[in-house]
Amino acid sequence: MARGIKDKVAILGMGCARFGERWGDDADTLMVEAFEEAVADAGIETSQIDAAWLGVAFDAINIGPSGIPLSIALRLPNIGVTKVENYCASGTESFRGAVYAVASGAADIALAMGVEKLKDTGYGGLPVRSRGTTFDMVGVTGSAPGNFAQLAAAYRAKHNVGREDLKRAMAHVSVKSHANGAKNPKAHLRNAVDADTVINAPMIAEPLGLYDCCGVSDGAACAIVTTPEIARALGKRDLVTIKAVQVASSNGWELQQAGGWDGSYFHTTRVAAAKAYEEAGITRPREQIDLMEVHDCFSITELVTMEDLFVSKEGEGWKDVRDGFFDADGTIPCQIDGGLKCFGHPIGASGLRMIYENYLQLLGRAGERQRKDAPAIALSHNLGGSPIQNVSSVAIVGLADA
Repeated sequence: MARGIKDKVAILGMGCARFGERWGDDADTLMVEAFEEAVADAGIETSQIDAAWLGVAFDAINIGPSGIPLSIALRLPNIGVTKVENYCASGTESFRGAVYAVASGAADIALAMGVEKLKDTGYGGLPVRSRGTTFDMVGVTGSAPGNFAQLAAAYRAKHNVGREDLKRAMAHVSVKSHANGAKNPKAHLRNAVDADTVINAPMIAEPLGLYDCCGVSDGAACAIVTTPEIARALGKRDLVTIKAVQVASSNGWELQQAGGWDGSYFHTTRVAAAKAYEEAGITRPREQIDLMEVHDCFSITELVTMEDLFVSKEGEGWKDVRDGFFDADGTIPCQIDGGLKCFGHPIGASGLRMIYENYLQLLGRAGERQRKDAPAIALSHNLGGSPIQNVSSVAIVGLADA
């Protein structure tokens, strides 16, 4: 029977590049920027790393088809480097590989890197035909905003939520994230917006307006993980340990249901969340989780995810959002760093960027945006694909004694 990985692995160090339109920098530069912060934080030499994982979605544009570019960029000591791609969960997938290697005893110290030069792909989110020059054979029948607009329509229909009520709740998601992102020097978009600006913005895909959509950015983030024993031997005192990492992928269930699935939620998120909570020993997520970073590719996605993570009651996530439950000074802050909304979504990097923020918050190192009530348990969530076929990841990290 699976025993899980709770508290078997600690984060030794993390780093994050500045996200944005990094036209003058290549993927190597972004990886080095994130790695230099992580290795300095870890207090180790590059030669001490036993294995590495690289998460990237558009490899043909960004780096090439193997893990070698990471090894060359960081001058790794001829170790095994595994490149992974799992849609928008690619960064979390690289983290899972590194964590599992340490938990199994196959590596003492492992590296996870996520990177994307999304601007270089030509992907703008809207073109129906293509996500850039490498995406001609799949995903040709819809756009990302169009797909997630259908989620909003299904959610409204199922829970009998008025259009104006849902639009206001979605606007609150964006206003909250922009207020948070304005305090983050590594975010791409750092301007606060008000609700009227969000609601009256140009429509992209009904009911999603311009400010309901995340941006297109370049970025990288990095984690170095080891065992708690090694971390303490290296002088670390305040340890952040991994409580759970779970991934769930669609198996066709959504497309095969006749009246079973209504398009108003994400089945894979509910499965991944349930497994992660079991692994982490969490039975009351609304009470036990202190901080969340979730996949807010669109404002409606964040709202629905609150229910799929079993934090909000089904059909009531929009009320919690409007009541400020997820604000920076609310009960469980969500996207306290600005989220995808303000960082954009360089696909391979997003999952690790989320964990990076949770790590800083748990250690009290988040500066101006630091949560003041000393968070102990933090969750990150990624969702990739479309409402009808997708992959979800949930990673839970926390203080070692939490």
